[in-house]
Amino acid sequence: MKNFVVKTIANAGALAVAIWLLPDITLSGGSTGRKILTLIVVALLFGLVNFVVKPIVKLLTLPLFILTLGLITLVINALMLLLTSWLAGQFNLSFHVHGFWTAVLGGLIISIVSWALNVVLPDED
Repeated sequence: MKNFVVKTIANAGALAVAIWLLPDITLSGGSTGRKILTLIVVALLFGLVNFVVKPIVKLLTLPLFILTLGLITLVINALMLLLTSWLAGQFNLSFHVHGFWTAVLGGLIISIVSWALNVVLPDED
């Protein structure tokens, strides 16, 4: 359970950094508390997408992983971020990613920040 909370906090922090750095990834809303709650829900959605959909996509694109020496991971991360943005829209959350290339850069930022936060934060159960 503690590992799940740490991963969610790391995802929320990584998403917050991407929102802060990229003007085309938006999180709108009223108060700061509402934005934080929305960010946590979006982080949960992002974690769910990465847990359920990403392994299936990676398995189906295994030949492309080999052919591109793993660079297809950037595209897959971007697609997972775009899927999270679409799901957030379905749940009336005020999170949106505008465009594929923004998603590629956002996915790269989220991967780096999430990795750094997972190194710093404790992860034992």
